[in-house]
Amino acid sequence: MDGQLWVEPVGNLIIARVRGQPTAELLRDCQHRVIQIAHDGSDASVHNVLYDALEMESPPVDVPLAQRELDEALGSLRLRRAIVVPNTRLAYLARLAFGEGDYRVFYNDIIAAVAWLSRPTE
Repeated sequence: MDGQLWVEPVGNLIIARVRGQPTAELLRDCQHRVIQIAHDGSDASVHNVLYDALEMESPPVDVPLAQRELDEALGSLRLRRAIVVPNTRLAYLARLAFGEGDYRVFYNDIIAAVAWLSRPTE
């Protein structure tokens, strides 16, 4: 199944849902929409993003590496991200994708992810 994407602001969160098989192009589109919402939204110094990957299929390794390249172009925009995954393979790929960024991976637990994003940053 080709990848599908939904990105929308919900309260103080930006929620990005990815279903199916993601591509580098889909990740570029996702990053563009997240950045657009962050710029159009609040004046917060850190923007909280929830990535719901519960219905995502495992992509080839080059796809998460494309996300890392996209993050290098963020500049001064700070994103604090929670990535919700269904299994260890996607958790590993999420760690490859987001590298040293401000993120945490959650296994099947959207509630814990939202709670973590709701805590004040240090």
